[in-house]
Amino acid sequence: MSIEPREADALLDALAQIAPGTELRDGLDRIVRAKMGALLVLSDDASVMEICSGGFPLDSPFTPQRLSELAKMDGAIILAADVSRIARANVHLLPDASVPTVETGTRHRTAERVARSINAPVVSVSEEMSVINLYVGDRKHQLQEVGRLLARANQALQTLERYKVRLDDAMANLTAREVEDVVTLRDVASVVQRGEMVHRIADEIETMIVELGVDARLLRLQLDELYTEIDDEIDLVIGDYLPTGASAADAHVQMASLDNDEVLDLRKSAIALAARGGPDDLDQALAPRGLRMLARVPRMSDDTALAITDYFGELTKLQRATVTDLLVVPGVSATQAQAIKDTLARVVEATIMDQYN
Repeated sequence: MSIEPREADALLDALAQIAPGTELRDGLDRIVRAKMGALLVLSDDASVMEICSGGFPLDSPFTPQRLSELAKMDGAIILAADVSRIARANVHLLPDASVPTVETGTRHRTAERVARSINAPVVSVSEEMSVINLYVGDRKHQLQEVGRLLARANQALQTLERYKVRLDDAMANLTAREVEDVVTLRDVASVVQRGEMVHRIADEIETMIVELGVDARLLRLQLDELYTEIDDEIDLVIGDYLPTGASAADAHVQMASLDNDEVLDLRKSAIALAARGGPDDLDQALAPRGLRMLARVPRMSDDTALAITDYFGELTKLQRATVTDLLVVPGVSATQAQAIKDTLARVVEATIMDQYN
C-alpha cells in the first residue's frame, strides 16, 4: 500500500532537518565518525516530556559540537522541534511498552516505540553499525551514504524519463482518439495508470533529493524539467471523463490505495474513473468533456473552461460549435471564442500530421 500523504510529508520534513548541509547532520556525522551511538527526539513538547525520566535540563543553543559531546552519555537527547536548542540530555525514555516494535537493539526499540507513541521524529545512531535511522510514525528510514544515494537517484531519473515517454505516447494516443471520437475506457485508464507510475517514481526521487540536501541541486533541476505540469495534465484527463458528482481528488485517493502490482493492472486503474460500464468493460466508449483541449487556449481561466464544458457537455459538440454558439456561454468574449476555434483546429491538424508521420 502507498504511504498516507500526511505521514509522507512528515517524513520529508524530518529528512530535510537531517540532510547534508544542516547543523544537525554535521552533529550526527561527528557521532558516527567517533564510533558512538545516540538517541535523539526532535521535539520538546509536552507529549515528549511526559515520557522522559531523569537526565538534566539544558535549554542550550544547538551546535554540532555540543551534540557530539552529549552523545558520550548513554541517555537520549531532546531537541527543540526546529533544532535550534538542546532541551535535555542523558534522558531515560519510557514509551508505552505495549506499542509493537520489530527492532532488536534497546536503542532502536525505544526509538521506534517513541515515534509510534507520539507525534515526533526520532533519530537513532547505531554504535556498532554506524548507521543513522529516522523514525516517523510507523515509518523507518535508514539514511544512506551520499555517493550511493546519488547513484540510485540518477538511476531513478533514467527510469522516470522512460516512463514519461510512455506517458507522452499514451497522451498522444488519447488525443488522437478524442479527435476521432472513438475513445474507450482502455485509452483513458492507460493514461491514468502511467501517470500514477510516473508520480510514484517522482515521489521516490523527491525523497532522495530531500535526503541529499545541498548535494541534490542538479537532481532537483532534472526532476523539475521532467515532471513539470504532469500532475495538472492527469487532473485534466480525469476531469474530462469522471461522471457527474465524482472528483479528481477521489480518483487520486483510489489510485494511491493501490500497491505497485495493482497499479500495473489496467482494470484496477480503471476503477478510479468510476466508469458507468464498470472497469471490466475496457472497450466501453467514453466521451470527453473537452477540459484538456480548452487548457491549450491562451489565457483561458478554469472557471470559463468549466462553464464551456458544462454548456456543451461533450468535446464533439464543442468542436462543432461556431463562434456564435460559443458566445452564448457567459463570460466568453468574441476574442476567446475565436481562440477556442483556432486552438481546436490546430489540435486536429497536428494530430492528423502526427498520424501520417
